[in-house]
Amino acid sequence: MTAFTVGYFVGSLARASINRKLALALTRLAPSELRMQEIPIGELPLYNYDFDADYPPPARALKEAIAAVDAVLFVTPEYNRSIPGVLKNAIDWASRPWGKNSFTRKPSGVIGTSPGKIGTAVGQQHLRSIMAFCNSPLFNAIEAYIQFTPGLITDAGEITDDSTAEYLRNYMVEFHGYITRVYMALPRTGA
Repeated sequence: MTAFTVGYFVGSLARASINRKLALALTRLAPSELRMQEIPIGELPLYNYDFDADYPPPARALKEAIAAVDAVLFVTPEYNRSIPGVLKNAIDWASRPWGKNSFTRKPSGVIGTSPGKIGTAVGQQHLRSIMAFCNSPLFNAIEAYIQFTPGLITDAGEITDDSTAEYLRNYMVEFHGYITRVYMALPRTGA
């Protein structure tokens, strides 16, 4: 089995974010062939095309972090039936300037949790639309909309419900398989 590095984005800046807990849980549940590393987005200024010719250091670091991974995973809440502004801002920085889109041909997945019954379903659909425009091959099945209940995920990233843990473990196994298939069809430059 081929090993890949997956950069994950947490779509919330809150220290106690339930999506940060989910991201930690996913790193624990991922198969050993997936090396997980967070791509931080909290220091990015608001995107402004005036900086396209000379990106500020946090934006350069973002693009370098994405270039260093084989795939990306968005672990995000849903705000007002969409994605958080901080995540959209990061995507805007990463996909610019024109012709230097960091997401082109980079496999991506989307997952999130919310206290609501439909999890983050509507926000995920919006994010899928954005990433399709960014020419990122999207992991569309299994879809994962996790309803967060108190105690479901500990601060250490342990899932307390066995069926949820198994579901998320399977999600990560399937995501690994998807990344493998994408690179069979779209070999990496220089590979």
